[in-house]
Amino acid sequence: MSATRRWCVLLAVTVGAVAGCTNSQQASDQPTETPMGRSFVSTEVKGTAIPGGGPLTLQFRDGRVTANAGCNTATGPVTLDGGILKVGELATTMMGCPGENAGADDWALGVLRSAPTWKLSGSDLTITGNGNTVTMVDRKVANPDKPLVGTAWIVDSLVRNDAVERSRTLDEVRPTLTIAPDGSVSGSAGCNTMTGRAEISGSEISFQIATTRMMCDPQVMDVERAVLQALDGKATATVDADTLNLRNTGNGTGLKLHAQ
Repeated sequence: MSATRRWCVLLAVTVGAVAGCTNSQQASDQPTETPMGRSFVSTEVKGTAIPGGGPLTLQFRDGRVTANAGCNTATGPVTLDGGILKVGELATTMMGCPGENAGADDWALGVLRSAPTWKLSGSDLTITGNGNTVTMVDRKVANPDKPLVGTAWIVDSLVRNDAVERSRTLDEVRPTLTIAPDGSVSGSAGCNTMTGRAEISGSEISFQIATTRMMCDPQVMDVERAVLQALDGKATATVDADTLNLRNTGNGTGLKLHAQ
């Protein structure tokens, strides 16, 4: 090999090594973990305290974030590029919250809309924005998943037309659902008592529900209709810590429940 050819080969190897170092350095600047697919609950706030005490919960799933700081729930698209949390238009439930909790929504939205930085280390997530530093922990660590079967679940939100709804009536009547180990279903739809069966296959549940026939106030019956519609036929179930999400695959309705 001539001296000129040896020099060209050496130069190519050197350039490749430099490029490799540059790419490696750029990659190291990016977060190696992401909160997507996980849920977190706050354990400490430095800055302005959450009105009402919180805690702040954040759920990241399918390119969206769902947030609650003790009053209404907000959800919308989110990106996490470069260690910056950027939200799109957020839809919120419209429940009025009494006392100090009334300020929880503005506090949470102020943090989310400030394009806060985020840092994830194992089960610990730190969100810094709007003058606050929020330390959070993975909900599966702070509160391991409840079993789907044998847990008494209480409905706290309705899903209709892809919108999450929460109301004072829903909080007052507290519909419940329990699936026993033998597949029997018991609970309350809001006004009437529910009984029936549930066949579970992985994350899919097939419900057969019957109720008593008592009539209640129109607002209560509206809640009951929504509950029964979500439990009419097949639904997919997702448990995250003490929260159960049911989505009816046939009519697009659903329920968000928490463990009693």
